[in-house]
Amino acid sequence: MANRQALRDLQTRLAERLQAARSNTSRSARWLAIQAGGRNYLLPLEQAGEIFSWSGVLRVPYTLPWFWGVANLRGTLAGVVDLCAFLGYPVERTEQSLHEVSLLAVNPTLQVNAALVVDRLMGLRGVDDFISEGVEVPQGAGPLAAGMVGASYADSAGAVWQVLQLHHLVQTPEFLSIRI
Repeated sequence: MANRQALRDLQTRLAERLQAARSNTSRSARWLAIQAGGRNYLLPLEQAGEIFSWSGVLRVPYTLPWFWGVANLRGTLAGVVDLCAFLGYPVERTEQSLHEVSLLAVNPTLQVNAALVVDRLMGLRGVDDFISEGVEVPQGAGPLAAGMVGASYADSAGAVWQVLQLHHLVQTPEFLSIRI
């Protein structure tokens, strides 16, 4: 129970910082850093939406395995996509591990009512948080369309981070075609 409260507190702090970063004109923080399927991604702040704790989804039959169903997120019905599975890195999840994931809503300006299941929220990042750019990233088996992924960066610990362009991801035919 304490871990769940700590996770909610972290999500609340991240949501507040995300909102502050959006309104900050200096834009020192450019990305929301997440982990999905053991990989590190940077999501542009202007494309990311609100962060939600896992609350379950209503399953939808006859859909692809990466589309989990729909969830009510503050009165908005959103399709829930397992980002790991969509990108080609499916993760076996238990009922316990589901309580450790977060739902990241896609920014409403992208005009897609969707939320992404992410394994971990890693905070906000800016260019100054990285020591090199253009690092080679292994590709997944999923539908990584041109323009979906951007630059890659390495941090001081040697971890590789890849920019994931949500506005391209949510417009790909693969993302929009959820039926089997």
